[in-house]
Amino acid sequence: MNPSSSRPVEGAPYDLVVIGCGPAGEKAAAQAAYFGKRVAVIDRTTPGGACVHTGTLPSKSLRESALAMVRLKNLGLSGMTCTLAEDVRVDELMAHKDQVCAAEVSRILRNLERHNVELFAGSAQFLSPNLVRVHLNNGDDVDLPADMVLIATGTSPHRPADLPFEHENVWDSDEVVSMASVPRSLMVYGAGVIGCEYATMFAALGVQVHLLEPRDAVLPFVDRDIIRELLAAFADLGITIHTNFKYSDAQVTDAGVTLTCGDKVLHAQRLLYAAGRNGNLAGLDLDKIGVKVTNRGLISVDEHFHTGIARIYAAGDIIGFPALASTSMDQGRVAVCHAFEFNYKQQVGRWLPYGIYTIPECSLVGATEQELEQAGTPFEIGRAAYGGNARAQLVGADRGLVKIVFDPTSKKLLGVHIVGERASELVHIGMAVLQHGGTIDTFIEAVYNYPTLSELFKYAAYDGLQRLGRRRAFTAAAGAV
Repeated sequence: MNPSSSRPVEGAPYDLVVIGCGPAGEKAAAQAAYFGKRVAVIDRTTPGGACVHTGTLPSKSLRESALAMVRLKNLGLSGMTCTLAEDVRVDELMAHKDQVCAAEVSRILRNLERHNVELFAGSAQFLSPNLVRVHLNNGDDVDLPADMVLIATGTSPHRPADLPFEHENVWDSDEVVSMASVPRSLMVYGAGVIGCEYATMFAALGVQVHLLEPRDAVLPFVDRDIIRELLAAFADLGITIHTNFKYSDAQVTDAGVTLTCGDKVLHAQRLLYAAGRNGNLAGLDLDKIGVKVTNRGLISVDEHFHTGIARIYAAGDIIGFPALASTSMDQGRVAVCHAFEFNYKQQVGRWLPYGIYTIPECSLVGATEQELEQAGTPFEIGRAAYGGNARAQLVGADRGLVKIVFDPTSKKLLGVHIVGERASELVHIGMAVLQHGGTIDTFIEAVYNYPTLSELFKYAAYDGLQRLGRRRAFTAAAGAV
């Protein structure tokens, strides 16, 4: 529609206009509306963002099918075999995806309706810092005056120009869940969180997987003991890892994909490109209002998620790391509480759990050994292996590790790192202790159901005490010399 024919919205200006209705946008809108603000949300498609439609929930649906196969194989039940049909479709392995995603969309819509949030289906364009034009999906335009604006548009997979993503053998991380058939072989380019997750899913389904990483390490922010255990699990699944692999040539044909890096040439039926994501900023005209973005289209913000431009905030994946649905929700809430000076949520929680849904999964919260070493902070560790846990044995998940990091003087917990079955659930036990400034004695004094994986915390703490005792004995002996 011609700009001159756009119409202003009826009624008073909005207190808040939210652009994007993923985890950050939804929670920000509901938070502001809860405190009586007039709120509008703009979203191009169905609410939920990548979390619901292309990322978190769809990928976890595929993971559950792959994980079921791994569990059956690990149990080694006599007389039972577990293989995929040669013509199985990826969507057949995600039978519950549509049901789960539809339920989540319904929940979001009910939440917005309950809080009287107005939803506009279309794309947004800034005319000024306090005026947003919506190009509605029905072809009309409407202008929304706003006191505050939150940008929560999320990200999309980075697509380098030298790869033909229109070809059926080249996929990005949003498209992979719509792949028709399970490939015989797969190259995953990018060994970050997304790449590692998909690499293990497909390997668990029996696909020959090459995991390619242009840097010199896989998941370098993960604790060293956890990554060592995780890489051993990758090897068990048959994944071949190639670090320092920066392809110089890519050949894509109907027969497959060939990537070349120096003297190394790799071939697979399909390529999944999972190296980075770009901000969804097309059409917003942020340059008109002075909001600065990086070369990947990410927005810089302060601790209150303010962009530096009056009344403009940003939250969620669009601001970069950690780009998690869980943290995005809190970022949205904190942003609007600061914008309207609500005496409520003033900051995102100090302790942020990070879940990586590989097979096996891993999760972490707090400091790693590497971080404490670099800071010169004294610490001790405690470990407990899944292999010695009855519950892990019962469910066929004996590869795993719970690791705690603590202060050697006060025994105050500093970090928890887990790889193995239910890691993303177990980590919250450690997080609760961290939030309350607790010590590892908390794990020892607690009584756990038996058999459970939770018991691993007690034995990690025992291991930590034994290490601490040996350290003190050594120090005393050295002082006596």
